[in-house]
Amino acid sequence: MTTAAKQATTTFKGRDPYVLSVDDIKAPPTTWRGRAKFLGPGMITSAAVVGSGELLTATALGAEVGFILLWLVLVSTFVKVWVQVELGRWSISTGRVAIDGYDDVPPRIGKRGWMAWLVLLMFVQFLTSQAGVITASAFAFSSLMPIGGGDPYGPVSIGSWVAILVAIAIAIHLSNRYEVVEKVSTALVFLVTAFAIATVFVIQGTEFAWTGADFADGMRFQIAAGAFGIALSMFGLTGVGAGEITAYTYWTVEKGYAAWTGPNDGSKAWTERARGWIKVMKLDAWVSWVVYTVATASFYILGAAVLHPQGLIPSGTEVMTDLSSIFDSAVGRWGAVVFLIGAGIALFKTIVANVPSLGRQVGNTLAIFGAFDWKDRVKRDRWMRGIMIVMPIIWGLFGTVISSPLALVVLAGILNAVFLIGVAIATLYLSRKQTDPSVRDGKAFTVMLIISAAAIVFVGVMGLVNAF
Repeated sequence: MTTAAKQATTTFKGRDPYVLSVDDIKAPPTTWRGRAKFLGPGMITSAAVVGSGELLTATALGAEVGFILLWLVLVSTFVKVWVQVELGRWSISTGRVAIDGYDDVPPRIGKRGWMAWLVLLMFVQFLTSQAGVITASAFAFSSLMPIGGGDPYGPVSIGSWVAILVAIAIAIHLSNRYEVVEKVSTALVFLVTAFAIATVFVIQGTEFAWTGADFADGMRFQIAAGAFGIALSMFGLTGVGAGEITAYTYWTVEKGYAAWTGPNDGSKAWTERARGWIKVMKLDAWVSWVVYTVATASFYILGAAVLHPQGLIPSGTEVMTDLSSIFDSAVGRWGAVVFLIGAGIALFKTIVANVPSLGRQVGNTLAIFGAFDWKDRVKRDRWMRGIMIVMPIIWGLFGTVISSPLALVVLAGILNAVFLIGVAIATLYLSRKQTDPSVRDGKAFTVMLIISAAAIVFVGVMGLVNAF
């Protein structure tokens, strides 16, 4: 392999991706093929996106309304990417990451920006959501192989599987290396996406086969009477959320896009490098959009084709049990086994991606509040490792021991809605105030960014209305 080829296939190897230096500058690729060699952060985003919201929620929504809202899967995922891309552009332009920037957004509460305080409160949402995901993954594996010889859904078997999954998640991330996160996420994303597509075509040989007419009906851009609430839920629950948009800036920095661009010296050379690496970042974001949209649409079709005709509208882990039993009767026991394995991996993949993603957000927030110096690489790595060990343990304990934590779930829903609004507002503010004007796109992109931010704010507001 030539030296150039090796550089194209490796991740950032500089001193510290969070500290820009002229020593790390690298010319961006100028062709589509060249840019494709530097993709990666989007796969981590896809790994976080295609999880409980897609497997459980999108399938349940398809079960409730049938094919009629299939078009909304495409729209809801498409609209949100523009905010993700703009925040990524700001990150490459400044060399900073989202939560560091959020602290600059006025008004301030004491010494910190209001968004910094909100992210501190978001720890509650991180806890409840990930506890639910890791428990659901354990539920799938326990259905196949119960531990303890008793009830597969009892505390012994579920608790044992949670412990196994927590240990695996910690082991994967103990080194705290970006390239490990990228490689594992990419492998799992393609595995789960292939699984999602395969399930849609496996049912073609059963009584639940779908047709081109069904697909066409789902792409007619209509909403059935009384389905507005369901449509709103789908828009809010599919595609990138506030957490994934925030985390994306950490992955773009650790991949090396900002470091390869170098510190902004106001020169034409810097502008050309920045625009070149921003093109790579945009390709990365849109490739990941295609991947998680295909997976989400596949799960939605599964619910619309298999569950909707039977009048089954499951929720939570009932989606897995209902579908596995139907696969068992329609295609044989192997179908149920493969489905549960795929479902368990799909859910666990979210944990694998969110341990480092949320770990960085938690660590960066604590640093902003004075726990340690984020620019000190040794301290940052030490804190990251500690957080990525403690977090999954807490998630696993919480998910196993606490049943129906209603107050925390309601609070998490409120915080998530506000976080959505905050991320949209913060992105517009940082773009206008801190992104170098020389690397911005034209009016067409600005229009789409405003539409994207407005849609995210709308979903956040409606989430607050529903919460209260």
